[in-house]
Amino acid sequence: MIHRNRLRSAWNRVGSGEIHRAPRKLQPWLSDTGSLTQKIEKAIGQKLEVQVLRDCPQSLNSDESRYFHFKIRRCRVREVLLCSNGTPLVMAHSVIPTLSASGSNHAVLRLGTKPLGAVLFSKNRKHSKAKPPRDIARLDKRSQLWKRCSKHLSGLSSPLWARRTLYRLKGHPILVNEVFLPALQSTSNIR
Repeated sequence: MIHRNRLRSAWNRVGSGEIHRAPRKLQPWLSDTGSLTQKIEKAIGQKLEVQVLRDCPQSLNSDESRYFHFKIRRCRVREVLLCSNGTPLVMAHSVIPTLSASGSNHAVLRLGTKPLGAVLFSKNRKHSKAKPPRDIARLDKRSQLWKRCSKHLSGLSSPLWARRTLYRLKGHPILVNEVFLPALQSTSNIR
């Protein structure tokens, strides 16, 4: 017998009520629709450091592939840590389909230590009035994203909270997962 709970995704829309299970201090971060990098930099009063963990071709897992309305054969996965004074605050895991990084979007492949948000939220870019789909999740040790974080950060406790947003860059989809690390919650001037 298969239980219904096993069939549901760990990800839920922001408006589903799931956000109220998150720590109160994280709730505004999970639901915010702007650039996470800019919001953190404003809160701490300094630029974040971007530590690139990996930036390479990869196949999608089934949980990620359901966000795209077409079959993706190839994509690029970029994982970074957003750090303040060497302390990781957020791990970002971005899925960039090959088609989304072609033509005038090719700059998304040459970010280096520049955050992806700098491209997605650039002042020169026209933003849609529609809010991009945003989901949140409580990640435990069974989650692939939790495992990715723990690979780079020793002594990580469970659970972690994350948000997932399907952005459009000149009409092409880019899936961005942002995992909020314990140091973000413990930073006193971040609200």
